[in-house]
Amino acid sequence: MSKTIRNVAVLGHQGSGKTSLIESLSSVVSNRPKGSVERKNTISDYLPEEQSRLGSVRLSIVPIETEECIINLIDIPGNDDFIGEAISAVTIVKGAILVIDASSGVEVETVKHWNFLRKKNIPTLVFVNKMDKENVVFENILTEIREKLGKNAIPFCYPMGHNDNFDGFVNVVTLKARKYNGQICEDAEIYDDKKLKVFELNNMMVEAVAQTSEELLDKFFMGEPLTHEEIQVGLRSGVLAGELIPVLVGCATKNIGVHTTLRMLMDYLPNPSDLNPIMGYDDHQKEIYRKTLNEEPFSAFVFKTYVDSYSGTTSIFKINSGVLHAGDEVMIANTKKTFVVGQLFKICGNKQTAVRSLSAGDIGVLNKVEGLESSMTLCSLKQFIVYPKIEFPGAVYFKALETKSKGDIDKLGGVLAKMMLEDKSLEIRRNIETNQLLLGTLGVGHLTYILERMKNSYKLEVSLNDYKVVYRETIKASAHGTGRYIKQSGGSGFYGVVEMDFSPAKENIFTEEVFGGTVPKNYFPAVEKGFTEACEKGLLAGFPVIGVKACLKDGKYHAVDSNELSFKMASILAFKDAYLKCKPCILEPILEVTVTVHTQDVGTILSDLNSRRGRITGMDINSVKDQKITALVPEREILEYVNDLKSMTQGSGYFYQQFHSYDEAPSHIQEKILKEIKL
Repeated sequence: MSKTIRNVAVLGHQGSGKTSLIESLSSVVSNRPKGSVERKNTISDYLPEEQSRLGSVRLSIVPIETEECIINLIDIPGNDDFIGEAISAVTIVKGAILVIDASSGVEVETVKHWNFLRKKNIPTLVFVNKMDKENVVFENILTEIREKLGKNAIPFCYPMGHNDNFDGFVNVVTLKARKYNGQICEDAEIYDDKKLKVFELNNMMVEAVAQTSEELLDKFFMGEPLTHEEIQVGLRSGVLAGELIPVLVGCATKNIGVHTTLRMLMDYLPNPSDLNPIMGYDDHQKEIYRKTLNEEPFSAFVFKTYVDSYSGTTSIFKINSGVLHAGDEVMIANTKKTFVVGQLFKICGNKQTAVRSLSAGDIGVLNKVEGLESSMTLCSLKQFIVYPKIEFPGAVYFKALETKSKGDIDKLGGVLAKMMLEDKSLEIRRNIETNQLLLGTLGVGHLTYILERMKNSYKLEVSLNDYKVVYRETIKASAHGTGRYIKQSGGSGFYGVVEMDFSPAKENIFTEEVFGGTVPKNYFPAVEKGFTEACEKGLLAGFPVIGVKACLKDGKYHAVDSNELSFKMASILAFKDAYLKCKPCILEPILEVTVTVHTQDVGTILSDLNSRRGRITGMDINSVKDQKITALVPEREILEYVNDLKSMTQGSGYFYQQFHSYDEAPSHIQEKILKEIKL
């Protein structure tokens, strides 16, 4: 059974027709009525948020079953804000279709997805969709594909049509034509004016196949025709090795090219028996491997989690090895927790169908398994294995959240926890200093979807505010401070006097150089506690103070009235006495930002980072020849950088960020910060 399974990701730029292609592939196999994105009735775009924007926002699985095999198609959003969905899917697939809009050519996200697939060595078919649009010139598109995706892109199909009207295509492999009659595609003769080009492409393809072995090459040069089987085997070998990129043509909405695409998914993409063993770790963190075979010990990887406000969690997994049956007891390898599989499901869009078992390579669903999340491993109780977790990009766009209704404050935390179970790219921070709850996303589109989902699924509405950058204070000079906390009015009072030196340091540190017992040792902790509390709020702007060394030099105590509170308060007063004499200043947070852009955009990005007071610390070229620029940039300068970068690079650039350090803000920036605080 496992040999008949294909797991295929469908990727491409937003609006290229991925969902429409999946809908067509599904309808031609099942003979069911075909839905459309515009009518909001496709299998994969079932969320209200997807239907309202006419585009996918999270991955969706649509299995199609022919007499020969099961193909699990995974519809992936084309918007870069949802790149986490692509990362999840590509982790478990071994084949892909890259969809290109013929009227738009190779767009930004097309290239990003292609680079992603190349990095994972995933065999890919390119489907040039919307060939029926006006002014489409296939040769121009093919040239662009070869320039941006690879010179080894070869047309497996060639468009037909007179007067620039696309009405069918020729399968270059089989030399058979298919023509659209206004309703369906049917067998046809190759147009005379297309024959020369088609036979030229066929010959080029046969030559490429002949070069895969000396035997075939000799046969080719001797003028002997290669058999269809030899051509098929050679082409499949080239596709699986990534040496050939098949280019198909069609129109998904009219079902043109859909049957041929289906055939090529079965013929050219890998089944589980073609796959290399999958690497994991045993209980001692040593590498072990599992083959995608039913005979292997059971193991599976959870690559996506959905949360429904009523039915709870849905864990979607791929079986990496072995067979899973309803009723089996299995282990969550990451936590060592075991559970019995109750019901086992297959998923199609938002519909689930109960099954008794699933084979190696297939995709399944478990519901309401406590503690089971994305990136976790399921395994046999007797044969432990844990697979590497998925690495998701960190959030780069933050906003402060507030509920519109005070009654929803308690509800907000639970809803956000569920959202984070679904989406590992989300980040939630509670900033105690500013009393803001921050929501971090990958961009404006990602944030908008999260807010829509909170409203639609959980009836929770929130408002957004800019988040406040958290600054620090420090000192640049040394000074002496005296603190006297004396209150004596009959009975036991308070008496504590300290003399302290304050100086710049790498971190806050307390020392003492007291001689002669002027301050008893048992009060030293109270003095240190007072210093620590004083640093919580600086006198310049009210920010926490860092980088100060406090040294207790001298003091006085009273045998009756002195106590810990007296010396703690005296320490605070000494800090206040010395602070403004220590030349305090404001420190701003500095982020380490890694920006990846095309070479032609480097000059623009360097100039822009410079205008943001950024300091370039490194430049490198990544695996796809894009430039990686690393810079240290003040946080206040890049609050909206995700939007600015997209604008400067036409959507091709992206970046990651992490906290690096605090650094003294320029005097004019300090003045701005002080004015902002007063407002």
